[in-house]
Amino acid sequence: MINQNDLKEVLSVALSNGGDFADIFLEEKQTTGIGMEAGRIERVSSGLDAGAGIRVLSGEATAYAYTNDTSKEGLLEAARIVSHAAQGGKKDLNLDLTTVKPLVNFEIKTRPESVPTSGKVELVKRVDRAARAVDNEKIKQVIVGYGDTVQKVTIANSEGTYVEDERVRTRLVVNVVASENGNIQTGYDAVGSLAGFELFEQYNPEELARVAARRAVNMLSARPAPSGKMPVVMAGEAGGTMVHEACGHGLEADLEQRQLSVYAGKKGQPVASPLITVIDDATLPNRYGSYRFDDEGVPSRKVTLIEKGILTDYLYDRLTAGKEKRESNGHGRRESYQHKPLPRMANTYIAPGKEDPDKIIKDYKSGLLVKKMGGGQVNTTTGDFVFDVAEGYLIQDGEIGPLVRGATLTGNGPEVLRLVERVGSDLGFTIGTCGKDGQGAPVSDAQPTMAIKELIVGGTAHGSGDKQLSRRLTAGYGKIRRI
Repeated sequence: MINQNDLKEVLSVALSNGGDFADIFLEEKQTTGIGMEAGRIERVSSGLDAGAGIRVLSGEATAYAYTNDTSKEGLLEAARIVSHAAQGGKKDLNLDLTTVKPLVNFEIKTRPESVPTSGKVELVKRVDRAARAVDNEKIKQVIVGYGDTVQKVTIANSEGTYVEDERVRTRLVVNVVASENGNIQTGYDAVGSLAGFELFEQYNPEELARVAARRAVNMLSARPAPSGKMPVVMAGEAGGTMVHEACGHGLEADLEQRQLSVYAGKKGQPVASPLITVIDDATLPNRYGSYRFDDEGVPSRKVTLIEKGILTDYLYDRLTAGKEKRESNGHGRRESYQHKPLPRMANTYIAPGKEDPDKIIKDYKSGLLVKKMGGGQVNTTTGDFVFDVAEGYLIQDGEIGPLVRGATLTGNGPEVLRLVERVGSDLGFTIGTCGKDGQGAPVSDAQPTMAIKELIVGGTAHGSGDKQLSRRLTAGYGKIRRI
């Protein structure tokens, strides 16, 4: 066991050749994964990974080393390695480590390790059966993935911070493939939370399977989507994929400082409709992207990024905050001890408005209603994006019309946010693993029902012109974010 005196010694060695700041990230992660495909359990895995990362900041330079030898000598050896990259001359470090208390707490009711593997396998089998029962003839494939993680971390730094924390996350993912007369369509849904097995008390796993299966089957009879500029209503249940990708990444401070964000240098300026407020809040109760502390030991907090259309803040870690001589706002995150922290989103959402979501739809004579977003890509430097629509409907005389397939949404993030003219009172969340610089981090995102005055919809009903437009918009992207 490594005690606080040992950690202080390691920090002293890390800064023995100079440097401005040093920290230690100790991690022990227990994971369980179960995969089912083609009606068979294909994978049951469980493992324990443990290690430590040691970092030294010297000016704007970062030295980082990691090891799976968490003994005192193993940590000292890693500290010696990073110390050689420091500048500024030898300095003595005399510090007392002070335990930091979280500003929020999260209750775990049923720890995943208390549930036998057989119980988790049975859950996966139930989900598979429920999906196939929607239509035994048309559903050709069901893929179910279950996973849980228990991560224990200890963080200490040269400013005297000492943090111990535990993060418990559970998730379930369902992919369904349906086919008829050579037409193949897919349906997808997922749930996850900073929670244990009680996740499945809040979300019915069989209903999750049925939703994904019905989506795949219904898409078989969907009509081709139209093309052109039209009003788009994005339902709250579509989730916040657009705000995460087309807006959120551009508000991470490292991209802003490197001029790789369309929002660079625009703090205090209008960047969206006055109806739009964008928040990232890692303190939300048990959301998939929530945490008590970030991976630098900074307590989590609510950060308002855009308030009534005005850009007010960015997401910072210690390094980017130090460049602006301010404090981190708790968004330094890393995939594991093998990775250095970066500014990352947690739970990013557009705040709800006051309008009845159903009335928003009724007030449009025509347009597209998006109920589920699919994959896509975005250029953070320009804000241009292309997204697939996984479930969309035509709006006809204020009513939800026929289901369409093959729709894409093409536009520019800030421009689209300026064109939002109605915001509903609901809020729908989706979960995901956000990728950045080769690292994955659990996140959630959300939005209310929103009406966008005009957006380019690409479809298949009127030829391939829309596809050519999408190719021109995405050609030559240097900084691509893929979902």
